[in-house]
Amino acid sequence: MRVLAIDTALGACSACIWQAGDTAPLASESLEMERGHAETLLPLIDRVTAQVEGGFEGLDRIAVTVGPGSYTGLRVGISAARGIGLAAGIPVVGVATLSAFLAPLMANERRGLFTAAIDAKHGHIYIQAIAPGGRTIIAPSLMSYRDAIRMLGSGPILVSGSAAAMLAAEARAQGVEARISDVAMAPDISWVARLGALADPNQALPKPLYLRDPDAKPQDGARIARQ
Repeated sequence: MRVLAIDTALGACSACIWQAGDTAPLASESLEMERGHAETLLPLIDRVTAQVEGGFEGLDRIAVTVGPGSYTGLRVGISAARGIGLAAGIPVVGVATLSAFLAPLMANERRGLFTAAIDAKHGHIYIQAIAPGGRTIIAPSLMSYRDAIRMLGSGPILVSGSAAAMLAAEARAQGVEARISDVAMAPDISWVARLGALADPNQALPKPLYLRDPDAKPQDGARIARQ
């Protein structure tokens, strides 16, 4: 299976083409950025596919990160993935951003509670934690650092993600052993592809995973009454 993976959920614009069974992508490109995904993504995908024999016609599936992440970034990536999938006549699957951070931790089978943490601003994080053996300790959630440490228990924890350093510091301040695996602004795009290859297209739908309510609220008091 050959997978085109796309990620615009966080602080990078990334794409790769990965062949199942290979240890590295056939082609890959990742650019760190907080804004400008919409203008950058399609040219980046064109550059990646141009490096692989068969290009778009050789693809079997598209995988795209679905969140949590930037509202605008998610829509850019998901819209592009759906459009390419429709044009190529191939399935599109969604990959949770937290899962993409967790996958390399779990693959290496290190000691500790596998934890992915993404900075959600205003003293909160998006977090997911899985114990060795696969038991879920914290399902994908939005919470404060203090609440996260309380739910993680006595540790030790092994943490990755954009909020890894901040979560580890909070854990140590509360007497919990914490080790940082990686402080990354975005997941490794090759792991998005690997998870996408394993996903069930009937279950892993390419739609946004929002863990936070929208910041914009309707102004009911100023609403004009309909006639």
